[in-house]
Amino acid sequence: MDALVETQLSDLDFWAKPQAERDDLFAALRATQGPVYCPLPDAPGFYALTRYDQVTEASRRPEVFSSQPTSVSLIDPPPQIVEYSGSMISLDDPRHARLRRIVSRSFTPRMIQRFTGDVSVLARRIVDDLAAQGPCDFVEHVAMPMPLRIICSMMGIPDSAYDEVIDATNAILAIGDPDYVGPDGKDRSTTLSEKFSYLHALMSDLSRMRRERPADDLVTALTHANVDGEALTDLELARFFSLLVVAGNETTRNALSHALALLTAHPDQRALLLADVEKHLPDTVEEIVRYATPVTWMRRTLKCDYELLGHVYRSGERVILYYNSANRDEAVFKDPHAFDITRSPNPHIGFGAPGPHFCLGAHLARREVTVLLRELYTRLPDLHASAPPVRQRTSFINGIKSLPCAF
Repeated sequence: MDALVETQLSDLDFWAKPQAERDDLFAALRATQGPVYCPLPDAPGFYALTRYDQVTEASRRPEVFSSQPTSVSLIDPPPQIVEYSGSMISLDDPRHARLRRIVSRSFTPRMIQRFTGDVSVLARRIVDDLAAQGPCDFVEHVAMPMPLRIICSMMGIPDSAYDEVIDATNAILAIGDPDYVGPDGKDRSTTLSEKFSYLHALMSDLSRMRRERPADDLVTALTHANVDGEALTDLELARFFSLLVVAGNETTRNALSHALALLTAHPDQRALLLADVEKHLPDTVEEIVRYATPVTWMRRTLKCDYELLGHVYRSGERVILYYNSANRDEAVFKDPHAFDITRSPNPHIGFGAPGPHFCLGAHLARREVTVLLRELYTRLPDLHASAPPVRQRTSFINGIKSLPCAF
């Protein structure tokens, strides 16, 4: 494999290229027999795991493929970022297991239903507003409000914090995009520290309030959670909130945005969905998540030497699990580049591969996307994207910044 080709994976210009060009490169990488090493200019390079069997095997072996010191950055972040962003997705057992055990008691589907109320009520309100407004930016007026309103309601975050929370999540996940980072002259670490600091302060104030005056929200449940004599510390709660508000907002928002773009670009699939929304909607949601793969990759660092499918990776080496490529693997998915809402089976890993780090909020994300798409396409069947989407300039998230819509 040409070293220049491999280097593209760390180049943001590559991720701004059309989908077909990116797909072609990953297809070539999947066909490569040997390991794919990607150098970095000022940091240790990494191996790209691009095949389904590679990604799933590494995900099932956290005792070998470590999430520490980070799972979300190609390079090791500075200490001040680790302090803020050290959530459970960048931890190994036993710390990861402890946090997930405590949080999962308050994050079951039944508890989420109790805290969020009826998601369909919010979906109707969003579509009411869209119908009254007319053509607009789908991301701003439809895709973004759904997950953020749900999370803020679930956590008890006041509406007055809405705009600042959006700004923080955009900046954290769109590092490198000039629309979010850099125009004020601040470097990456300073920007990230400020955004994480804001989210931590917001949660610190709220958790302190809920300890004194409990309410019917997730923060109250988490501040009073006690599992086998253990409870979340203030820092652990703040880190969990940062993870939830960033991951829960951005990934669902992008799945919804891709849904409109894909159903517009594939009118045959849109017609099939409209012919029987209830029948086809569940499989449509799964295919959207597979095809779009909102979270593109996660990083792991080898704890020890390990042979993975014929190649020995050495202790300390870094690997990147490319979910987007695994979800296009020809060995697993028939005609993987086709958007097919009847695809079955569809063992995608759009919420992460099986293992201890599988997305804790997958059930909530599926519910939000399903409910809002049902409301949109039963009430506004002519809804479509009226121009191509504007993508975020980042490799980590397959993000859409704006998407004009009409009906």
